[in-house]
Amino acid sequence: MANKRIDEPTGVETVGHEWDGIEELNNPLPRWWVITFALTIVFSLGYVIVYPAIPLLDKGTQGMWGWSSRGQLAAETETAEAARAESNAQIAALPLTQIAANKDLMDKALAGGSAAFRQNCVQCHGSGAAGGIGYPNLNDDDWLWGGNVNEIHQTLLHGVRHPGDAETRTSAMPSFGKDGILTPAQVNEVTGYVLSLSGAAKADASAQAGAAVFTANCAVCHGPDGKGMRQFGAPNLADKIWLYGGSQSQVAASVTNAHAGVMPAWTGRLDPVTIKMLALYVHSLGGGEDFKEGPAAPAAEGGNAKP
Repeated sequence: MANKRIDEPTGVETVGHEWDGIEELNNPLPRWWVITFALTIVFSLGYVIVYPAIPLLDKGTQGMWGWSSRGQLAAETETAEAARAESNAQIAALPLTQIAANKDLMDKALAGGSAAFRQNCVQCHGSGAAGGIGYPNLNDDDWLWGGNVNEIHQTLLHGVRHPGDAETRTSAMPSFGKDGILTPAQVNEVTGYVLSLSGAAKADASAQAGAAVFTANCAVCHGPDGKGMRQFGAPNLADKIWLYGGSQSQVAASVTNAHAGVMPAWTGRLDPVTIKMLALYVHSLGGGEDFKEGPAAPAAEGGNAKP
């Protein structure tokens, strides 16, 4: 206190201490700042009383109003579900073809299907539904089991080779090389023939020899022209779309060791309305065939096709 003095340049009293010749002026805080600071203290005390604020061992204080972010979310979710209840009831009651004929209802179904796809399907089919090796492209017009909306719906309901579902899509291609059904030379011949069906390889002497192997072993499922049979889930081999790759080595590997991809049955995992919306969404991606009841015309997948 004895060291206090008036600073001549500013006319302000010092606080009475100095460091390395530097002194501090005793300038009080502005009154407006002090009042604002006091108000923030009062507000914080009120907030602690009214809202959840203080963490305890296993929970936090509830607050006088009983508000919580989880409670707010639950209320907003309930409101949204109530708003969707009418359209969901219509989707549940109507056949898929009638839903598609109602633009307003179809828009809502596509929105719901898009959300369901992002949550459940992108892990295998990709965010753009283009698929990859072993995972079908849902944007093209090749289908293993049929591409009209009812067939897509059936595949979603029961999956492909899904254990425990009696109605799952099931097919089994023999491992011709692994099981010794064909010799390595025959595998190469039939591979050349299969590739020649789509023009991916020349129909040379080896491929011509593979035609006989194909007729004896493959035509029963893939058809005499190699264009597939959907009742067996047998892909179209006459296009240039391949689920497991279309190179000489990749096709030969498929003939040698047959693939048996699995798609889950969504019954029991998703509610019926969501599955219907998902079927309509997948159908809308660009490869969906005409709306109709029953099986579509044959033209399955030779590779990166839809289930």
